[in-house]
Amino acid sequence: MSASEQPRALVTGGTGGIGRAIAEALVGAGYRVIATGRSEAEVAAFTRRGDAEAAMLDVTDPSSIDRLVGGLDRLDVLVNGAGVIERGGAEYEPTVFARVVDVNLTGTHRLCVTCRSRLAASRGAIVNIGSMLSFFGGPLIPAYTASKGGVAQLTKALAVHWAADGIRVNAVAPGYIATDLTRPLVDDPERSQAIVARTPMGRWGRPEDVAGAVVFLCSPAAAFITGVILPVDGGYAAG
Repeated sequence: MSASEQPRALVTGGTGGIGRAIAEALVGAGYRVIATGRSEAEVAAFTRRGDAEAAMLDVTDPSSIDRLVGGLDRLDVLVNGAGVIERGGAEYEPTVFARVVDVNLTGTHRLCVTCRSRLAASRGAIVNIGSMLSFFGGPLIPAYTASKGGVAQLTKALAVHWAADGIRVNAVAPGYIATDLTRPLVDDPERSQAIVARTPMGRWGRPEDVAGAVVFLCSPAAAFITGVILPVDGGYAAG
């Protein structure tokens, strides 16, 4: 396969955690990947592996998005993984609430709209990263909960509207996944045990679990799937 024929993927928030696992899995599936981070430190810490490279991106800044997407000569897959969360009830402050929603929901919308023409040209796929809080309420993180609920509904709206363009739009909804972000929970024996006990499969998820679902949704095996919010939670939502 020539370089011009190699499919291309853009993974926002792809320099760490679940996003990094997705970027690496897409490389393994044959994609050339750009994984984005929001700081120079995140980009510098990303070790290039094969056909993956890192770039800075601020999903709240339309000009930042335009610069990055404008430099792409082809795009087959967009994964919207950039996100933030503010714990301890901070999201009840309206300015904090607005910032979290701007990153998690409006940022996802900005990327989808900006990438639409390139994805239509390739008849490509979008996978948004929701959460189990797309379905459940998070009492101390109202902005994160609202934004992830919004991501689920945005996914459905775009799937219906853009099907005529040949663009499939789906989302995954991770459950409790062991990452640096969840490390305090993983390392707390009492809280970790409660999570594992509530999860039918009896373990924490791994970033690779989510990455596998994303690769499937981007693949020809999912050619007739669009508008789906796929839980990747070890059965947590079904228990």
